[in-house]
Amino acid sequence: MERIKVAKGVKLSRIVYGMWRLGDDADTSPAHVQAKVEACLAQGITTLDQADIYGGYTAEAILGAAFKAAPHLKRRVEIVTKCGIVAPVGRHAGARVKHYDTGAAHVTRAVEASLRAMGVEVIDLLLIHRPDPMMDHEETGGVLDALVASGKVRAVGVSNFRPWDMTLLQSAMHTRLATNQIELSLSRIAPFTDGDLAFLQERGMPVMAWSPLGGGALMTGAGPVQAVMDRIAGEHGVDRAAVAVAWLLAHPARVIPVMGTNNLARIAAIGDALRVPMDCETWFELYSAALGREVP
Repeated sequence: MERIKVAKGVKLSRIVYGMWRLGDDADTSPAHVQAKVEACLAQGITTLDQADIYGGYTAEAILGAAFKAAPHLKRRVEIVTKCGIVAPVGRHAGARVKHYDTGAAHVTRAVEASLRAMGVEVIDLLLIHRPDPMMDHEETGGVLDALVASGKVRAVGVSNFRPWDMTLLQSAMHTRLATNQIELSLSRIAPFTDGDLAFLQERGMPVMAWSPLGGGALMTGAGPVQAVMDRIAGEHGVDRAAVAVAWLLAHPARVIPVMGTNNLARIAAIGDALRVPMDCETWFELYSAALGREVP
């Protein structure tokens, strides 16, 4: 599988396995988690996407238990994780209200907690999870620079930021922000025209796409988009997921879909997207179906 360079010394697999539902599985045993990672690796999917808040602050430790049981896995994967959301559950159960904290002390503590939970020595890519309306960009930028300089984090980026949020944070940093992870799919097409994707593409920043299946709606719904997806899927012997992901992969902005599922069979089929050709007219046929009309 193709690999995408996001920063010096950091490459991600073209498709990433997202672990936000890891703690929701009926089986969170190390052996079952290892089976998921092995299913990814068999396809060349080497990048795992985490966040401290996933599973009520449990998902990183679940992955860490799998690494402890099978240490060789750590040498074969890249770790992406996120911080900055404080929800009144798990280790933050004492919080009075859900809020964001992008201060230096919190980000540093969050990174240390993530390293311990996963049992790794370095995070390949750390993302600030949400734009913080109380962000002190000098302080946040400074701690991100310091974490890279310390060797605990190889690269840094953001998630769900708008272009102006990114430029504000970047203005206080020496380290170049590597990516923005945004919601992007056939059911969330606004970034193609609202400037979010253009901003990243102009700067040569690969974009990570979360919820590339529209939270599952593209797989279960019935409508114009699904009708086109079904036709294309039938032509190439794949399912709707492969078509939806192939559509994202075809874009010149070098979109990196983050696929999240606990089903081993579906994990094993993630790479089918690479078998779906996506020419310009097919891309616009899907886009027009998502728009609900032909392009102007």
